[in-house]
Amino acid sequence: MTVRPDSVRRKLLWGAALLVPALAGFAGVKWLSSRPAAAPAAKVAAVPKAVLGDGVTGPKDMAWIPGGEFLMGSDSKLAQANEKPTHPARVAGFWMDQHHVTNAEFRKFVQATGYVTTAESVPDWETIKVQVPPGTPKPPASQLIAGGMVFIGTREAVDYRDYYRWWAYKPGASWQHPNGPGSNIDGRDDHPVVQVSYADALAFAKWAGKRLPTEAEWEFAARGGMEQATYVWGEEFAPGKEQMANVWQGQQMAKFPIVSAKAGGALGTSAAGTFPANGYGLFDMTGNAWQWVSDWYRADQFVRVAKAGGVQVDPRGPSDSFDPDDAGVPVNAPKRVTRGGSFLCNEDFCLSYRPSARRGTDPYTSMSHLGFRLAMDQKDWEASKKAAAKTADQAQVLARGG
Repeated sequence: MTVRPDSVRRKLLWGAALLVPALAGFAGVKWLSSRPAAAPAAKVAAVPKAVLGDGVTGPKDMAWIPGGEFLMGSDSKLAQANEKPTHPARVAGFWMDQHHVTNAEFRKFVQATGYVTTAESVPDWETIKVQVPPGTPKPPASQLIAGGMVFIGTREAVDYRDYYRWWAYKPGASWQHPNGPGSNIDGRDDHPVVQVSYADALAFAKWAGKRLPTEAEWEFAARGGMEQATYVWGEEFAPGKEQMANVWQGQQMAKFPIVSAKAGGALGTSAAGTFPANGYGLFDMTGNAWQWVSDWYRADQFVRVAKAGGVQVDPRGPSDSFDPDDAGVPVNAPKRVTRGGSFLCNEDFCLSYRPSARRGTDPYTSMSHLGFRLAMDQKDWEASKKAAAKTADQAQVLARGG
């Protein structure tokens, strides 16, 4: 049985009588702790030195992803069914944020626009009812409370099916209070913004003049020039005993989801740039916080494109959603793809800190381990430079009294 924290949100919003067990992408089956035989060395393409934007030759804090053809997905023993089979895809070059959109960047957006996030808004029944069984009655207004899903952990080992033991829907949780009203982001300006929905990511992207990457673009960029490597840095989880990502494994002594009260309780994000960048100069492509991408989610999408044959060129994903594994939720309930895993991923329950791992998430869900990063096309960068130059010229004319 799969279990998903976004469905805990639905359960709490509609009342205790309804239970929809689903935890997008965590794959409620327990991962086998035994490792497969050592994989052959990952094939490394000819990757030039990372090309980073400086605000003049390219957008600041973005890296140039050269594009090319690659094998998307995975046939590894570690891969889930929704990652299989591998199939050829090709993407054109584009720019991508070197790191997640941070709290400081999101704050500038909110201050400039007055934007109110999904988590800060009273839940809208019209967006919730498509995620629940047909005929589900509308809950009373008293149960429609603004907030988000928060990882709280446990103090002892629990049945992995008992997922609401380590997740809670907390009224008042938001990007400024990622773990609920008693939390804040003081001193965390350079951490990924979390508790943001797909709708929030789109709003930020429009303001920033960027866009969400497609699923194919995201995976190509995450691989950093290595073809079919298990991790974004290679085959070994901790080469030379060096931790390469903010994930549970290697960071926490206790077994998931046990957290230590002495260590401050529940875990969280790390600052951007804490761990090494991949071959393209991108940080935290896996681990730290899950990332929204633009595609609709279908559990069978890779099977469909593989059967179609040929090379998928700049694929934009399916036109609808399909997820038969999310118990109690309509199979065609709207879901967007999220990628990369988070600080909660571990080899026993969630092995999603791999470049091929994927899941589908309700686009109006906000969680304490879910954020995003953006992409930009070269033509849009050139257009923004021209617009900035024109604005500067107009300012000079006005300054001269013209």
